[in-house]
Amino acid sequence: MPNRSEPRVVVVGGGHNGLVAAGLLAKRGARVTVLERREVVGGAAITEQPWGPDYRMTALSYVVSLMPPTIVRELRLDQHGYRIFPQGPYFAPRADGRALRLPDDPAARHAEIARFSTADADAYERWEEWLGGLADVLGPLLTATPPAIGSHRPSDLLDQAALAWRLRGLDQRRVADATRLFASSIADLVEDRFESDALRGVLSVSGVIGTWAGPRSAGTAYVMAHHKIGDVGDGKVGAWGFPEGGMGAVTRALADAATSFGAVIRTDAEVQRIQVRNGRATGVVLADGEEVPADVVVAATHPQITFLRHLDAADLPEDFLDDLRHWKTRSGTVKVNVAVDRLPEFRAHPGFDPDVHGGTIVLAPSLDHVEDAFQDAVAGRAARAPFADVSIPSVFDRSLAPEGHHVVSMFTQWVPHTWSAEPHRDELDAYADRVIAAFDEVAPGFRDSILHRQVIGPYDMEHTYGLVGGNIFHGELSPSQLFHLRPAAGYADYRTPIRGLYQASSATHGGGGVTGIPGLKVTEAIAADRRRLARR
Repeated sequence: MPNRSEPRVVVVGGGHNGLVAAGLLAKRGARVTVLERREVVGGAAITEQPWGPDYRMTALSYVVSLMPPTIVRELRLDQHGYRIFPQGPYFAPRADGRALRLPDDPAARHAEIARFSTADADAYERWEEWLGGLADVLGPLLTATPPAIGSHRPSDLLDQAALAWRLRGLDQRRVADATRLFASSIADLVEDRFESDALRGVLSVSGVIGTWAGPRSAGTAYVMAHHKIGDVGDGKVGAWGFPEGGMGAVTRALADAATSFGAVIRTDAEVQRIQVRNGRATGVVLADGEEVPADVVVAATHPQITFLRHLDAADLPEDFLDDLRHWKTRSGTVKVNVAVDRLPEFRAHPGFDPDVHGGTIVLAPSLDHVEDAFQDAVAGRAARAPFADVSIPSVFDRSLAPEGHHVVSMFTQWVPHTWSAEPHRDELDAYADRVIAAFDEVAPGFRDSILHRQVIGPYDMEHTYGLVGGNIFHGELSPSQLFHLRPAAGYADYRTPIRGLYQASSATHGGGGVTGIPGLKVTEAIAADRRRLARR
């Protein structure tokens, strides 16, 4: 039960990071209240029933990404139904009837790649080794609190020194390679190493997922590396995988854990304003006028909502406001979800194969194909030939669809990022038709198997799920918006210019995907400040 001597904490936003923070804070004795605008918690990580009770669909966010095992252990998520199926190997079917497969077994993978290029098959093993070296650098950084680089305050200088000490075992080559990532494009990396369109296309996708940037754009090399950090769940970071019960099962487990420790979760509770008195957060005011007092406020909402809508500009430094006003949160992502009456039959791989149907199906025949899709959107039109990252979670989770039927998740790009301002329903339907036609080309009969369809564009992502601009990361993973700059210079340590107000959205470091890292790190910041206050 909560200790009445511990602080009253209000968490604004019931997405996964807010729920992680709520659970950990409540476990430590805080009196926690979560306020969620919608009728359900989870943010973009929810399981919905768009076609009635027989089908359950992870409408938007569809994969758990790099959640540290410490979160799972501390919140005892396994006791609340949390179970992750590891993300399966890549399968990239092509219109010519061939397919590139990247199984986990090195010998099998070498043979598959060699069907397209023996040189690429040899180079890929060196690529994997190189990525492993990068993970030695980026893995520790992912869960580190960014120091205030450039600050000369003694405490900040100590933080900078501590980070350097943490990385002391790394050699110059690995550090140099990691540094180059931030300025390189994914095209720079793969075109220097591989010759086949098939492999270049598949690898380029991991550099642009959820990003307003094509594979030839600077910084997409880091986005690729971000997707490659992690393990099967027993190491320092976490796994990429599909949750049993859809993404809603993840946030439901987090919510159940939080309430088991005493947290109170309120839905249909829209925050209108964060109250500030003498430079300190004192609580929030809801849209209906109700005041909820607090000693600590944790904002897990998009930073442009938190700082530009929920606070008065007079309470914030002008340079901080300027950073947030220029925070890049563009996107051209579209999610196409369908229910089908049978599994797709791939021309390149007839019959059922759990590694194929339960893996990651990529429609990206070449790097140029992906780049062309982006350039279409830059020119102000929906991609004529979108790429798609596809999964069929009902292959391993039969609770999602009736016997013999399946649900298919198609994450696609791009449409113009300006479409976040208007629904563009007709254009989105035409775009979805093109995505489905491309899948039907490699799996004939797929289009005829579709029973239901849901198309979610940038407008829906912003206005329904709170993703400003439709950006699934709460802000682009570009070089100017990473680490100590996420979301603003001098405030990447989960604190804000207002005492007692903390931030834990996906726009803070460690965010970008369903990681829970911002929710974990903000609790560390709060605990450190409470200890510092107690010593005075």
